[in-house]
Amino acid sequence: MPYKFVVVILFLCLSFAVRFSFAQTQTFNAVKIDSLTAAQAKAILNQLPTGQFQKRVDQQKAKALPYRLLLPKNYNKNKKYPLVISFHNSTRIGNDNEKQLEPLARIWLRDEIQEKYPCFVLAPQFNARSSSYVPNQGGVLESKPSDDIRLVLNLLKQLEREFGTIDQSRIYLVGYSMGASTAQNLLSLAPEKFAALVSIAAVPDFSNLKAMSRKDILLIHGQKDNENPYQGSVELFNKLKGNQKATFITFTELDHNNIHIPFLLSAQIPQWLFGKHL
Repeated sequence: MPYKFVVVILFLCLSFAVRFSFAQTQTFNAVKIDSLTAAQAKAILNQLPTGQFQKRVDQQKAKALPYRLLLPKNYNKNKKYPLVISFHNSTRIGNDNEKQLEPLARIWLRDEIQEKYPCFVLAPQFNARSSSYVPNQGGVLESKPSDDIRLVLNLLKQLEREFGTIDQSRIYLVGYSMGASTAQNLLSLAPEKFAALVSIAAVPDFSNLKAMSRKDILLIHGQKDNENPYQGSVELFNKLKGNQKATFITFTELDHNNIHIPFLLSAQIPQWLFGKHL
């Protein structure tokens, strides 16, 4: 792993170790990432073979939902495993059942992650925007779910029947950009199903703040984000003031395109998620 990237990861880990607390927390991180570091991180993940992700299509009446499914390493039918649902960004829209395996989905293919954090990983692919953005009365963009995200809830029920080893108290939502907005949408629609949310550079969903105020939520945003405005995550975090399980990490020097890079070759997302239960 390049030395510069190791420095980035160590700085990130220090931020987690020092700043995470037992109450609602906001952390500011001034790490910088250049284009070479970002390209190297993505290249490492892109070289991982994706054949372990089963290629499937869920047909629900007139709707087809392509998805990939990763089973836990050394799968044991007598054990219970968490399920991570990884949502793709808008550049991965389609129906090829390939493009949704973006870097945040591929982190679960890394040997060290599979060994220490065995889990199911579900990566659906939408053929149109799964979340759209509209300004509210205050001028802040809000995310609104498409009808198709309900297909994921139906698929989840089917997978729970097929795999009795899914730990229904540890189903997690993870997403970047539009995928993070979709993850928030789904948490708002069915909060009883999900134990925790990792949202990276989302346009927020304010529709069910009562439910979100009781959930483990990790908000991550770059202060220099000019695509999905940073202010949206600020507004959401402020509206969740009563939630002692909410954490907001602000990267003061990162923008929309590199905000996810610090998490690609670290174990921070799996480590944070796996301690959360309904």
